Formats: sequence, structure tokens, C-alpha cells
Amino acid sequence: MRPDKPAAADHVDVDHIAEAARLERTAGLYPEDAEQLLLQAAAHLELAGARDRATTLYDSLLSGDAASPLLIRALKASNLWEYGHEAEARAIIEGIRTAAPRDPAPWLIVAESLESHDELEQAHDTFTEAASLLLPDDTTEPPYATHPLLYGRHRVRRLMGADHDAWDTLADRIHTARATVPLDELHDPKRIWSLGSENPAELRAEISRIQAELGSYREALSRPFPVAILHWPSTELTELLTAYPSLASEYPSHEAHLSTIESSLRELSASGTPNLGVVTGTVPSYEAFAASEGTSPEDSSLLPQYATTLAARGRAVGWPPERGEGCWCGSGAVYGECHGRP
Repeated sequence: MRPDKPAAADHVDVDHIAEAARLERTAGLYPEDAEQLLLQAAAHLELAGARDRATTLYDSLLSGDAASPLLIRALKASNLWEYGHEAEARAIIEGIRTAAPRDPAPWLIVAESLESHDELEQAHDTFTEAASLLLPDDTTEPPYATHPLLYGRHRVRRLMGADHDAWDTLADRIHTARATVPLDELHDPKRIWSLGSENPAELRAEISRIQAELGSYREALSRPFPVAILHWPSTELTELLTAYPSLASEYPSHEAHLSTIESSLRELSASGTPNLGVVTGTVPSYEAFAASEGTSPEDSSLLPQYATTLAARGRAVGWPPERGEGCWCGSGAVYGECHGRP
């Protein structure tokens, strides 16, 4: 699943053009979140069939100081191929493979693009190159961000009729729904025939398989990477609660919010949890995230998922700060004299 695609893509009541325009306006107001907001806007344009406008948006991002240029190029290539620019798309994909990014997302996008156009051997080679680069030979617990690469490689090899290898075995082991639906069954080429069946029992079985696969994907996303706690600066929290007053039960006051963050981090540290951090939220990016999930920002269960997504994008600041460093809360005081006091 592409990281920029709105989860509510199939809802017929979504006005993708209007949503893209709203996201573009928001990006102009919040330049620190502009790249992610504009990627979401481009995704909506693609879903509306305005692929030429989406390409223009990708080009605009690439002409600036993009934080993730290879990711944007991968999205552009995938979009170009969908509306007849195969040669240009292939050239971009080859350039991404040559660049060998350390981020799994560009690999996943170009490999799935090749797969969707029946270029199974090229897709397999791309998935394999990514796994070889990002996963050591002795990997037993691959990072969550690399799981889709292993699943995609497993799926393509299943379509090709290839025998299992070590990475296929690893993919099957980390597949969280394997007790319900094994990965081999999820990736069975015959499933495509059941989707066209008129037999209610076969359709129900296929729906169960799809739900299991989606559940595994969402479970992986919900696991902190790293373990990060969401922090709202005072002005952002005021804006959030003004717009969504039902969240006041989560944040009775800003002071209580800051105290909860520190106490939660200390409890996690005491329990032996490694790799702790703090991510700072903004209302526009939270609203964009809620839109991508097809859910209202008032849904409090989105808050930890939002924190996880920010952390996975490299927005987490390590906790505790080093000796003499400023406090994570942004007060300007040294951590040891602020929230780091015993």
C-alpha cells in the first residue's frame, strides 16, 4: 500500500479535487509540513484521474529542497506509467534502483508499480535488491518498515511459482495473521478467480482473507518505530481543542499533558523499552493524517497512530536528552532543570 494513498480512496463521496485543493492551501500556511501535505494532495489528484496535475505537483516538489526526493520520484514514476508515459516511468525507476535508497518506501512503490504492469521478474529483482541492501543476511527481526518489502517479494515469487527461500520463510514468520490465514494462502494466485465468483461462500472467504491481510498491515503501522510520545506545543494544543473539543478528555491542560509525557517515558524506560522519543504534532498535519485514514480528527485512537507515523518519518527526538541539552518540551531550559528533574 502506497504511503501517500488516502485510506478512504474507494469512498464515492470523497471529492478528491476539492480535498487536493484544501491540502495545497494548508501546505501554503504550514511550510514545515508542506511536503507531506502536497504528497497527499497529489494522491487525491491521482484518484480523481487528474494524473497530469499530480505530475505537475511532483515536479514542483522536486524543484525545491525536497526531504525525500527519491520517494517523490518513485510516486511520479508510478503515476506516469498509469497514464501512458511508460518510457519515462521506466527511466525513473531505473534511476531509483541505481541510487539504492536506504528508505524502503521508494523500493516498495517502484516494485509494486512493476508488479501491477505484469513485470514480475523486474518486480522480483527490485524487491530482492531492496532486501539485500536493507536487511543483513542474519536478520531475524526486520524493521517494521521493511515488512511490506518481504511480503511483496513473497507475493511476486508466489505468482512466479518460485520455491520458498530464506526471505520467504522470514516473511511468513513475521506475518502476524499466519495463525488465521497463512501468507502462502493470502498470496495464492487462484485468489483472483475467487474475486469474480458468484458463490457467496467463496466471496466471504476472500473477504476474510483480505481483512486478515489488512489487519496485519495496520498492526505493523500501530507499533511505535521508534517508541515515541506525541507532544503538542501550547499554541497547537489550544488550536486542537478549539477545533475538536471532544479531545479535551485526553488533554485536560497543557501542563498535565507535559507531565504525562515525561511520566510515560520514564515508565517505559523503567520497563526496559529501548529507543524512546518525542514527536511534536501540528494541527494541519494531524488533520491530513486523519483524512488519509478516512476518520475524523476527533477519534482519539488516531493520536498514537499519528505519533507512530511521525516517528517513522524521522520526526522523533531521542529521549532523554543528553546532559546539558534543552528540554524536549521547548521551554528553552536545560532538560535536567526542567522535566528532567528527579
